[in-house]
Amino acid sequence: MIFIRKVLLRMIKMNNRVLFISSTLLIALSSIFIVLVEPETFPTVFDGFWWVMTTVTTVGYGDFSPVSVGGRLIAMFLYIVGIGLIGVVIGKVVEGLSMFRKKREEGNIVYKEENHYIIIGWSKKSQYAVKEIIETHPDSEIIIIDELEKAPLLEENIHYIRGNASSKETLEKANVQKAKAVLIFADEKIHDNQLIDGKTLLIASTVESMTSHVHTVVEVMEEDHIKNFEHAQIDEFIFSHETISSLAVRSAFTKGISGIYGQLMRRSHGDDLYHIPLQSSWKTYRDAFNDLLEKGATLIADRQELGVNRMLDNPLPSEAELYAICDPETYQLILKEYES
Repeated sequence: MIFIRKVLLRMIKMNNRVLFISSTLLIALSSIFIVLVEPETFPTVFDGFWWVMTTVTTVGYGDFSPVSVGGRLIAMFLYIVGIGLIGVVIGKVVEGLSMFRKKREEGNIVYKEENHYIIIGWSKKSQYAVKEIIETHPDSEIIIIDELEKAPLLEENIHYIRGNASSKETLEKANVQKAKAVLIFADEKIHDNQLIDGKTLLIASTVESMTSHVHTVVEVMEEDHIKNFEHAQIDEFIFSHETISSLAVRSAFTKGISGIYGQLMRRSHGDDLYHIPLQSSWKTYRDAFNDLLEKGATLIADRQELGVNRMLDNPLPSEAELYAICDPETYQLILKEYES
């Protein structure tokens, strides 16, 4: 018993690579030797492999069993060494999975994939942002960056990285250089708007210094602070308080207007605003407008220009980015037709 315990202790201390290589060699060689020693009982290597696996995993179906002295010696060796070795391997695998989950929960990971979305700062707003991304593109990969002790949300395609978002080391863990977009939300734990926007500016500056080509969207508390962000080359700004106040006032003036805004802001409800790929057959805005109208969509904008209906006879530039309003089913049919 003392000998077996010492062997098991040595196995546990073995390097993982050595342990897995040793296990593979043990199984392979035992499968071959048992066939060579007892070809009548084990006619093929697969039969030997089957017996070895049922032995070392202690399943023991009993459909194969050695009858010769040599075969039984191999079996005894597997009982003493093989079962212990495979048990240690299984334990290492379980431990590895447990450690991986623990690291994910604690945000101690390094993300190496590409075209993902990074959300900086966890709050109700960022929670809704995650929901909106998933509803729009269910296969999207999302990275949440915050300083919480445990991940606020974990799914197969939602990951958490704990750290200071203004630190290059944290952003490198999130692979910010290969991200599709970065969304920076204001820190709700701070109550001074100047301090909130100051922290946001620091994070945005770090992001842009590392990767200027990634689309960056920043929540700013006060519009007057935008001039401080100009050097950071932020792509888009969102004023949450101003947007809510404006919508409330418009709703007071015009009943039902909030429902229209709600449809355009939520993918899961009603018609929505969609990006339309350019077609070579479109020479003017009128060509695009009429073509989309026939399919059930209304062209309303080229980038931020909403006056498309006043420039229908203008040539359609090659760099145009067109947006139309329609329901999800119509948009899918449009994409299918244009991509075919």
